[in-house]
This record gives sequence, C-alpha cells and structure tokens, in this order.
Amino acid sequence: MDPEILQFDPVIGVPEQLEPGLRRLVAPNPSPMTFRGTNTYLLGTRGLAVIDPGPDDDAHLAAILAAVAPDQSITHILVTHATLDHSPLAARLSQQTGAKIWAFGDAFAGRSEIMIELAAKGLAGGGEGIDSSFVPDICLEDRQVIHGDGWDLTTIRTPGHFGNHIAFGWGDVCFTGDHVMGWASSLVSPPDGDLTDFMTSCDRLSQKTWRVFHAGHGAPITAPAERLDWLVQHRLGREREILDTLNKGPARAYDIARQIYTETPTALMGAATRNVFAHLIDLLGKNKVRPQNELESEAIFERI
Repeated sequence: MDPEILQFDPVIGVPEQLEPGLRRLVAPNPSPMTFRGTNTYLLGTRGLAVIDPGPDDDAHLAAILAAVAPDQSITHILVTHATLDHSPLAARLSQQTGAKIWAFGDAFAGRSEIMIELAAKGLAGGGEGIDSSFVPDICLEDRQVIHGDGWDLTTIRTPGHFGNHIAFGWGDVCFTGDHVMGWASSLVSPPDGDLTDFMTSCDRLSQKTWRVFHAGHGAPITAPAERLDWLVQHRLGREREILDTLNKGPARAYDIARQIYTETPTALMGAATRNVFAHLIDLLGKNKVRPQNELESEAIFERI
C-alpha cells in the first residue's frame, strides 16, 4: 500500500476535529476490508448528527457518548448503508439517546432488478457482512434535505457498492460512505452491489463541485473530482482486462480474477472474484458477454 495512505493512523476512539462543526471517531474494527476501522462522524455543535455509528461494539458506543459535551445531544443517527461495519450500533445508540435512525431503507432496499433475481435464485452469495436486521425509523428519499440544529444535509442516492447506499451533502462537503474512498477502490459484490449502478452513482457525484469527501474508511479525500475520475478509469481498465481475457476463450469469474488480480493476496481473492462477477453482469447488460448457460456466480462467460 502507498506509504502516504498508511500515514492515516488516528487514535482509535478519540474524536478528531476535522473542521468547525465536524469531528471524526474511528471504530476499533481494523481489517483488510475496513483499513484502520469505520469512520463515525459527529456533525454539529449543539444538536448532533452521528453519521455511520459503526459496528456493534461497546467501546465505540462509549466513545461516541463520551464525545457528546454536557451542552450537546445526539438528535439524528444517519446510516449510509447497512453493512456490519457501518450500521449495527445505530439501534443501541438510538436506545441510549432517543434519536431516530435515518437511512434509505432496510438492508435489502434499493437492489437493482437483476440483483433481486439473482438473490431470489440463490445464485450469487458472499456479500460483505450484511446487517440483515437493520431497519431505519425514517426512510429517506433521493435529494431529501434533513434539517438539524445549525446544519442541513442533502441525501444523494449512490447505489453500487450496496443497494441501499446513500451519501450526504453538507455544503461543499460530501460524506460518501463506502462509495468513494481514498485508500482503496470500493468493493462491488453481487447481489448486494451492482457495477452498473456504481458507475451511474459516480456520474451523479461528479455533477457538483465538492471541496472534500469524507469516506467510510480512511483519510479525507481533498481532491474529490480527481478521485472520482480515478475510480471510473480504474473500472474501465478492469473491464478492458476482463474482455481481453475472454478474447482468449470462455472463463469463469474466478479464473479471470486470478489472471488480472496478480498482486492480490490470497485472502482477498474471493472479493476480487466477486468484483469480476459484477463486471461480467455489467458487460452482460451492455451485450458484450454472455453466460454459456444460466447466469450465476460459477457461470462460464464468453464474448459476444
């Protein structure tokens, strides 16, 4: 990993001031998929919004509550998406504070039609830690404005990494969840993730000039437009590699992943394979590939 990326090494559980009215706490859940841990954001100076409360962890719950000063209170709990590293603590935090939980929908909301079909058939599994019991108190719509105490947030629908994924705009700042991160590209794992939706969401975010992205993991992204462009070009590059591989003959997602993810550790090859499968589904929609039989994660794909 880039040494500059590794410089992001905050003290776990200690709130860090990012700018006036915004602090960040990092949860104690580091892993190859979460980097240093989940970023929990505290927005506001009196009535606070907690964005992505994180995993169901006693120490993190205590750290969030300890960060609330005597003249402050938590009034909103906002969740970008329902995975085990972002949403489970919302319920306990709500019980402790009385704040409502806001999100796009439950853990299965927002899936694309083809992903609904795949999930119903049981043909694609291996999602990255779904918080299947997650249900918000208030379901948000795209472009809905949430009014707080001295702050406003605008919902931006950003499915792709996850079906119910949303981002939150705060002036020229965007809380991007796991859609855009600076330390790694986002995992897109069917049926929870959809690459076609992911690319559309990148385009949506690019329509506004942002000053900074605050992601679900890792350091602030201070060149948002450049990072979005990198993500798009990265995906288009993977698409070319997949098509080049299939030009040599039909192959399964796992076989393609082994050929193009040559520097990926064995422990992450499953995630790489699901990324390839997401690309293959996207390419199927573009009429560039097809499965030899039924669409499933173990299908053999060929060029059209």
